[in-house]
Formats: sequence, structure tokens, C-alpha cells
Amino acid sequence: MPAKQESSGDPDPSPADRALAGLRDRLGYGVRSRAWRLRLNGLLAVQAGIAASPAWFVGYQFLDNSAPVFAPTTAVGIVAASMGSRLRRTVELLVGVVLGLAVGDTLMPLFGIGAWQTGVVVVLAIIVALLFKGGGSLLTQAGATAVLIATLEPPVRDLSVPRFVDAAVGGLIGLAVGLLVVPIHPQRTVRRLAEPVIDSTMTALHDLAAALRLRDIAATERVLGKLRELTPRLGALDEGLNAAQEVTRLAPLRWRERASLAFYTEAVRHMERSLYSCRSITRRLTRALRDDEPIPEEFPEAIDLLAVSVQTLRCAIRTRADPGEARQQILTAVELVGKAQGEVAPDPNRLHAHRLGYSGMVAAGEFRTAANDLLIASGLDADAAALLVRRTAEPDEWD
Repeated sequence: MPAKQESSGDPDPSPADRALAGLRDRLGYGVRSRAWRLRLNGLLAVQAGIAASPAWFVGYQFLDNSAPVFAPTTAVGIVAASMGSRLRRTVELLVGVVLGLAVGDTLMPLFGIGAWQTGVVVVLAIIVALLFKGGGSLLTQAGATAVLIATLEPPVRDLSVPRFVDAAVGGLIGLAVGLLVVPIHPQRTVRRLAEPVIDSTMTALHDLAAALRLRDIAATERVLGKLRELTPRLGALDEGLNAAQEVTRLAPLRWRERASLAFYTEAVRHMERSLYSCRSITRRLTRALRDDEPIPEEFPEAIDLLAVSVQTLRCAIRTRADPGEARQQILTAVELVGKAQGEVAPDPNRLHAHRLGYSGMVAAGEFRTAANDLLIASGLDADAAALLVRRTAEPDEWD
């Protein structure tokens, strides 16, 4: 008898053992998650240190500023904005500094320095930033600069321009370090962001297929929870894609990677869209089980095959190989879902011979959407991908 079956007669673990196992799992996940973040963003620490040192030196030596606070602060802020639109955030940070300086230097000589004065200055600085329709970076920088003016500097007017120049120099140094001196590696950054998301999604799809075969509602709910936990990483992936594209536009060291990155990021974006559809599929099929709807065996088989196609497609995109095998797997999965859905009645006045319930039918539509996005990720244009999916899902209408 296999070992797994022999152990089935062992007593269930005690609540303390289960709690200990759960704690080990959480600790392991925490360590892996922090190691991933350090591996992904470790370069930011180097960039921030490289940017802060020359920013302080230039402010002290060339701007005749005995306490160049704003130059290194702004430089570090620009570097920290690397996972997104650096140019836009640079402008927001500098405008925020200007607004904070203007409000602080205007009001502090009138009111003096104190607790309530600091609160009033911050409120007014953020209100002014809101009137300029500022984003989060602008609001934060305006408020933070107002605090510095209210607490660290004496209330004198003639330092406004030097402090603004101090901040502008720091912003330019931070931008230069991030884009010219030590730019991120675009494809490596995107890959490090995308790989954990894709791996987790493939595992979740296989788990979903197994749970559907057993009609295990608790297991499908766990899969749905795991897919929802990927939302922050999907947001980080979006920012990483934007940052990578910006680097290849502005960093001379990365110009040669423009063409390859354009292909790679377009593929990753459409794969990312398919992941949202996978979450919708899981949600609808969980509802189908709750409502005791039938789930034909072809549907779990199609989900397993879709997960396999994601792996095949990922390898093809990474190596720039022919994606024909991945496309065939995707279309075969669509065909299986069509079989699970059932035949369409030839007479439009008759009901379709559906084998799925309401939620199952919605999941089938989401499945075709995911397949369409994966076909586009493989290099097909949107019209060709949609036509292939329709022909595969409804072959009788194209005979």
C-alpha cells in the first residue's frame, strides 16, 4: 500500500500542531516575500545612496547652503518613484516643494513657529496643492515641505529661491542617477515582477481544476482567495512595466533594448489581463458549485490545459520561439469549454442544449476572454485572436 494511504489511518493532528504548522507557513511566506522585495528593489537603495551624496555636496559647495536639506531629500524622493512615471513624479515633487516653500515662507513670519502654526501651514499647503489638481506625490511633498519650513528653518523670506534651487538640483540629480548613471534593467525587472504572478496563477488554476472535479467548494474558495492576494503584485507589475518603458525611452544605456522590450511588455500586459479573467472564472465557478450547478468534466480539463498553455507561452515569449504549441493548447482548451457548454439548438425558437448553469455559462464567456488575451500575447492581432476563439468555440456556425 502506498505510504500516503498507510498514513491515512493516523490520528488527525492536534489543534496545537495545526496552529504551529500554520505559523510555519506564514513565517515561510513572509521570509520569501521579503526576500523577493529585496531582490526586486535592492537597486533602489544603491540609487538612493548615490543620489543623496552628490545632491548634498552640490547644495553645500556650489549653492552656498550650509544645511542643504531639500537637495538630498528630493533626490531620494525621485529615486523612490522609480516604479512608475519618473518624469511625472519629478514634476509633482518639485511643484510640491515650491508650494510648500511659498505657503511656509509667507505664513510663518506672520504667525511664528509652534504646534498650531505648523498644522495650519500644512493644511493650507495641501489645500493649495489640491487647487492645482495635484496627485499624491504633489500633496505629500507640499505638506512635508511646509512641515520642514515650519519646524527646521527660521521664518525668513529671502531663502525661498535658494531653497527652491536646492530642491530642483536634488531632483535633477536623482533623475540623472535613476535614468543615466544606474538605470534599472528593464526586462529583468519586468520578469522579476511577472514570474511570481504567473507561477501563482498557474498553480491556482491546477488547484481549481482539482477542486471542481471533487466539487469541493472550500477548495475553490481558497483558490479564489489566493488569486485575490495577487492584486498588489499586479499593481506592482503595472508600475514596473511603465518604469521599464520609460527607462528605454530616456536612458541611453538601455536604448538598444527598445524593440525587444516593446514585444515583451506587450505580451506581459495581455497575459496580465488574462489573469484577471482567471479570477472571474474562479469566482463564477465557485458560485456554480454553491448553486449546485453541473460542472461537466471538460471544464476542469480545459482549466488544466489553460494553465499548461500559460507555461508554454511564457517559455516561448522568453526565448522568442514559435508560439504555435501554446496557441494550439489555448484553442484546444476553448474547444473543451465549448463541449462543456453543450450544443446550440439549430432552431432559434428552441432553447439551447446547455450543460452548464447560469454561473457556468458566465465562466465559459470569461474563459474565452482569457484565451483571447493569451492569443494576443502570443503575437496575434486582436481581430485574428477573436476570430480564432469564435471559430473554435462555435464551429457549427462556421461550417
